[in-house]
This record gives sequence, C-alpha cells and structure tokens, in this order.
Amino acid sequence: MDSVRAVVSFVNTILWDYVLIFGLIGVGIFMTVRLKFPQFTRLFPALKKMIEGIVKKEAVEEGKMSPFQALSTAVAAQVGTGNIVGVATAIAAGGPGAAFWMLISAFFGMATIFSESVLAQKYRENKDGVLVGGPAYYIKNGLKSKLLATIFSVSCIIALGIVGIMVQSNSVAGSVSNAFGVPVIAVTIGLAIVVALILMGGMGRIASFAETVVPIMAGAYILGSLIIIVMNIGSFIPALKSIFIGAFSPGAIGGGVLGITVQQTVRFGLARGLFSNEAGMGSTPHSHAVADTKHPAEQGFTAMIGVFISTFLICLSTVMVNITSGAYNSSISAVEMTQNATVMTQSGFTAGFGTFGGMFLSICLSFFSLTTIVGWYFFAESNVKHILNTNSIIINGFKGIVLTALVVGTLIDATFVWELADMSMGIMAVPNIIALFLLSKEVKNILDDYDSKVLKGELHWEYEYQNLDKKKDNRKAILRKGLSTTLLK
Repeated sequence: MDSVRAVVSFVNTILWDYVLIFGLIGVGIFMTVRLKFPQFTRLFPALKKMIEGIVKKEAVEEGKMSPFQALSTAVAAQVGTGNIVGVATAIAAGGPGAAFWMLISAFFGMATIFSESVLAQKYRENKDGVLVGGPAYYIKNGLKSKLLATIFSVSCIIALGIVGIMVQSNSVAGSVSNAFGVPVIAVTIGLAIVVALILMGGMGRIASFAETVVPIMAGAYILGSLIIIVMNIGSFIPALKSIFIGAFSPGAIGGGVLGITVQQTVRFGLARGLFSNEAGMGSTPHSHAVADTKHPAEQGFTAMIGVFISTFLICLSTVMVNITSGAYNSSISAVEMTQNATVMTQSGFTAGFGTFGGMFLSICLSFFSLTTIVGWYFFAESNVKHILNTNSIIINGFKGIVLTALVVGTLIDATFVWELADMSMGIMAVPNIIALFLLSKEVKNILDDYDSKVLKGELHWEYEYQNLDKKKDNRKAILRKGLSTTLLK
C-alpha cells in the first residue's frame, strides 16, 4: 500500500504542481483575453435572465433539461465535499492565502467553463431520443480524434463514476457518524438506498432532484455561514488581511513556523479551487450540453454562474467561517489540520451554534455530497454511452458499479481517497485542456455569432451534430434504395 501511495503522490506532484496549474490557469487566462473578459460583461445579465426563466417555469422537451435544470445539475456536481472538506484542507495545508488563489482560479475559470459549455452544446448528439454531450463529443466531432475522446471517456468514468463517488461517500459517512453518533455502516446503507432511488429515475429524476435541492442547500449553507461571520465580525478584517498577506507571504502569518511556502499556498489554493468549481476539468459540460436553449452562448453564460456560486459564494463562506471563528489555528501543524479538515470546519459552526452547529454542517455536507454523487454519475454515464452506446443492461450494470464504489469509499482512509481523486481528475482534465486550446477559435466564433444575431433580433442555432444517427440512417436507406434500383435494372 505504501508503494501505491508513493506512486499516487508522485503523479499528483507532476500533475498539480506543473501540468494542471499551468494548463488550467493558462487556458482560463487565454480564453478570458480572447473572449474580452466575459466575467465582467456577461455574468450578471445571465443571472437576471436565469431568474426570469425560473419565474416563468417554461416547459422542456423530454430528453432535454431547462437551462436552470442544467445549471442545477452542474452546481450539484460542483458543490460537494470540495467546498467544505477540500477548502478546509487547502487552508490547512497552504494557509489562509490559499483562499486568494482559489478566487483567482474561479475568476479565470469562468471563461474556461463558458468555453466548455458552448462546445458541448455545439457538438452534442441525440442517442435514442436523449441528448448527450461533453468533452468526449466535442473532441470526437470537433477535433476528429476518436482516440483522445476515448481516453477522456475512460478517465472520466473512473474519476467521477468511481473514485469521485468514493470521495463523497467517505466524507458523508465520517461527518454524519461524528455529528450524530450513527454507525458508519448505517450511514452507508442509507446513502446507497437514496442514491439508487434517484438514479433509477434517469435524466428526468436527476434534473428534478437537482433543481429542487441545490438552491435550498446552497442558500442554507451560505446563510448559516453569514451568521457565524456576523457573530465574529471583529475578526472579519483580520481574516481578510490574513488571506491577502498569506497569498504572497505565508510566513508572515505563521506559515514560517508551519513550513508553508508560497508554492504550497498557490498549489493548494488553485488545486482545491479548480476541484470545487471544476472549470476545465471536463465534468460540468455534460449537463450544459443537454440544456434546451436558443443558442450555445446562452448556456455558456449560465455555466459561468455555477463557478460564481460554487467558489465565490460557498467556498469563500467556508474559508471565512474557519478563519473568523478561530477554527483555523496557525499553531497546529498543517499535517494535523489536513487530517482533521472536516472537524476543523465543524468546530467553526459549533463555536457559533453549539451542538446544533456540528449537526447543521453534517446535514449540509450530506446534501452536498448526495447531489455531487448524482451529478457525477450523470456525467460518467454520458461517457459510458459514448463508448458502449445506450444498452440498458450496460447502464444498469454501471449503476451497480457506482453503488459499490459508494460503499467501498466509506471504508478507505480519507487522505488517500482525496489523493486518488486529485490524480484521477487531473488525468481526466488533460485531454479536455488540449481540446479547449485547439478549439478556442470555435468558441470565439460562437460568441461572435451570438452577438451578431442578438443585434439582428433573430437568435437561433442549427445543431449540426445533434441528429447524426438519423443522418446516418437516411444515408443507409438511400444507399439501400439505390442498390435495389440498380439490381432491378
């Protein structure tokens, strides 16, 4: 086991200290400049339009999601243990300054996730009346590389459908067991039953579950965090100061004693920030691909809202609760704090709400993890369909694998599970980053097309790849008809 952990640690060092930090932040900066800083000009108009769509409750065709359902499913995946446990781990290992780099990753990540979403929309396909899309599809149809598309699909199935599920179940089991004194096995069984019932309902039930639960759980967590921050308002300014100073000089706030370097601060901040909002990872495009919208760019704007919610609102809430409440203690070693990241955040809420605080966080974490499990399953299933098509036996078998991973995840050491998650998701991100760079011109063209059509008042989009199967069948029918005619002659 030690040799396995050594290999995982080595791969993570290569991926996250070199390849992904430069790749993910690089593509974010590149697309931000190329798209002329959409974070400033597109985010809030999209937020306004989304709210109007929620109020109107427009009908959606079967086999598709509404833009809000797609966003909810994406946020369901984005908002998970990474926003609580992962964020706490980041500031434990990298100091308060890691929070600053989280926000930097989120800012540039908005341009990245816009790019992923519009490409997923453009190159989506229709399989047996159900829309599917994501990086594998825009790599296959856009880059014309079946090999790279397959590599992404396989890594996504492992990263999200197996290892990612293990991360979520591990955090839920530990948190609920500590807060309520419930045996881990009981939590595991209960979680497995709930997840199985949701997955049995297919895309419709997943979308309905996400749009119902996500706004409530996110709102409750943010409100609870705000109350804790207000209760410790005297520590608010010092907390902000520690974040900004710690970003560039962690030794000035205790990092020197703990051995935290600037490189560690940047590494953990960016890694956990990217893990929490998933921009560039290739996960959330799967839900944005199936949104029923007039133009791909519209869903790209909506996707940016997901990054804003997951990092700027929820992750930052976790950071401020830990620092203002005193749960983060610079006199405790980074290793010890990292191993007890969940307990650290729980103590922050307990300090404000007493025993109820620990229970409140445990409930939030459980719902965060549950929605992430459901979202990640949906993303992984899209890639199973890409490789093995839509055979119901195969899909049901994959559901069984997912539920098995959920159970196994509760039995593995938490630190090792997180290391596995970092490695598998890092590998998954590599082909997606390559595709985003190579297809960046397509993204710019889609945005330009949107702006020109808005000016003309005729917003629409022809989905060229959506009916590929029908086109193939028509071509085969024409060929058969032609062959029959030839034989008769």
